[in-house]
Amino acid sequence: MSPQSPLVLVHGNPENALVWGPLLAELGRTDAFTLSPPGFGAPAPEGFATTVEGYRDWLIARLEQFGRPVDLVGHDWGGAHVVHVAMRRPDLVRSWASDALGLYAPDYVWHARAQVWQQEGAGEESVKELFGGPLEQRLAVVERIGMAGPVAERVAAGIDDGMGRAVLALLRSAAQPVMAELGRGLADAGKRPGLALIAMSDVDAASGTIDQHRAAAEAAGAEIAELAGVGHWWPVNDPRPVAAALAEFWGRLDGA
Repeated sequence: MSPQSPLVLVHGNPENALVWGPLLAELGRTDAFTLSPPGFGAPAPEGFATTVEGYRDWLIARLEQFGRPVDLVGHDWGGAHVVHVAMRRPDLVRSWASDALGLYAPDYVWHARAQVWQQEGAGEESVKELFGGPLEQRLAVVERIGMAGPVAERVAAGIDDGMGRAVLALLRSAAQPVMAELGRGLADAGKRPGLALIAMSDVDAASGTIDQHRAAAEAAGAEIAELAGVGHWWPVNDPRPVAAALAEFWGRLDGA
């Protein structure tokens, strides 16, 4: 890996930067930087816009600090932010990889829980139940959505009311047709090499169906890694297939 291309990782909801530990152990990378979106494992500064555009601008500002293009990887909402930046500021990345490309497909429909969060009143009640309460309750939530093991416990410990508020604001800013309209710019992400990470065993298809991932990847000119046996929470449960796909992708860029 070229020392001129540090690795930058951006996680999603309801995670914190600790989710990247297993992947980094597999990759053996020592030049990695984990960025926590405000409200998700890091405090949201006063006045921060917890919207699709606000997180795009936040990530752009953080990447500008590196002074050179990075290898950018995102999971869940982090994957959506990665793609958004690749569309808007491809000069900031050497390569990008995302498991959330399906969110930008023209026919993407928000999953059932997101649709609740996008509703006034019902959304507030949902996040109070999911993001509030004692640690034992939050552990049960993490287990129910499919995370397991020590890292999942650290995820549960990081869930709080502030994250719940960020979830509501972000999801409401992303109600359709917002994501579909943003997806019209996917070709701009093709100005830099991209990799679509498709978790073939993501039964909830929260970030899109397999066909939506494929279609969005084609629109973005991205390579596709179809990961058999991999579910949505792969950073926590089993990062090995993704680590292998990333290493192969970067190896081709390096001419290995």
